[in-house]
Amino acid sequence: MNKESFSFVVYMIHACANKWNMMPSEVYQKLQSVGCIQCYFVPHYDILHTQGTSYIVDDIKRYLEVRGGYSILILRCLYKFCVKQSGNCLLRVED
Repeated sequence: MNKESFSFVVYMIHACANKWNMMPSEVYQKLQSVGCIQCYFVPHYDILHTQGTSYIVDDIKRYLEVRGGYSILILRCLYKFCVKQSGNCLLRVED
């Protein structure tokens, strides 16, 4: 990975974290676990870096849905809602 693609990956991790209300480290772990960084960002950097941020964030969301990684975002939202409502929750969200 060269300097430009590295900077792009970091930028997109933070963009996703902001959009999904997650910590960048959580987003990184999820993207890494489904191969998004090495199989999507890096090989397609030349095309992706010319697109708008919101388009790429939506595309990453679709990538995660196909790879089964998006479910953690849904579980995290359910967990936060459950804790707000009752103070505790039976759901356990693991990254």
